[in-house]
Amino acid sequence: MYRPYLKITKPGIIGGNLVAAIGGVLLASQGNIDWLLLLAVCTGTSLIVASGCVFNNVIDKDIDRLMKRTCERELVKNVIPVSHALIWATVLGLSGFYILSQFTTTVALQFGVLGFVVYVGLYSLYYKRKSVYGTLIGGLSGACPPVIGYCAVTGHFDAGAAILFVTFCIWQLPHSYAIAIYRFDDYKAASIPVLPVEVGIARARLHIIAYIIAFAVAALALNYLGYAGSWYALGVGLVSLHWLYIAKVGYQKVPDAQWGKQMLLCSIANIMVFCLLISLDFSAGDLSENYQASNTVVSTLLERS
Repeated sequence: MYRPYLKITKPGIIGGNLVAAIGGVLLASQGNIDWLLLLAVCTGTSLIVASGCVFNNVIDKDIDRLMKRTCERELVKNVIPVSHALIWATVLGLSGFYILSQFTTTVALQFGVLGFVVYVGLYSLYYKRKSVYGTLIGGLSGACPPVIGYCAVTGHFDAGAAILFVTFCIWQLPHSYAIAIYRFDDYKAASIPVLPVEVGIARARLHIIAYIIAFAVAALALNYLGYAGSWYALGVGLVSLHWLYIAKVGYQKVPDAQWGKQMLLCSIANIMVFCLLISLDFSAGDLSENYQASNTVVSTLLERS
């Protein structure tokens, strides 16, 4: 009876965002973990993500029936009435926002609201269907969970939070393009204007390569500015090189759909490694010192420009 309501929250997506949020908390905690705060971040973020996914299921009901991957979803098959799904989504969302507001920080709550509004209001309702830039808009919401976790600990948005946000935004692009290539026929059948469908897989591959390089540069900034250690830098460098290898060499060896699946799995593995490394190999220094140091770097660059 309750399983369909669980399924429309998309537990896989919740799990991925939960790992990101935990990584943000552990990076900012620097080994001094407030377990109650961690629980609040995990619960609040999961509920907000679940709410957004249910609203997305309602909004996408018409195009879900056109895609093989989604045509068996509960709302498409009318297993759950739309009115019940909307109530379920509202309860989940309000519960998540309440938990973040009561047990974390104002900045964490603000990023929870930002992620929700962008995903439901901008991406799901408009950009996913109307613009090739929908993936970029969706990436903004996907970058919020690690920042929620980080800012729940620090109470402010600093250079470390900015790097997390940018890194996850960039990661979302090759990850999403890989899904579109793997499920190319589905996206084409539903007339969803993702980049591989609009410009072709060969050109989309060039974008993917560029974004993988940008991901590595952004991620390594955590080490450069003193937020993460040398093992982190080595690990991120190696997984990024492997991802780049699959993008360049693997493309020539297998059919497009199979290559898209390889890139998808590789992107998931990469972000899991990234989250693990920021959780374990954080800098031993005080975050306030890192904050001041990063501000000094930014000021110096501005003076020279």
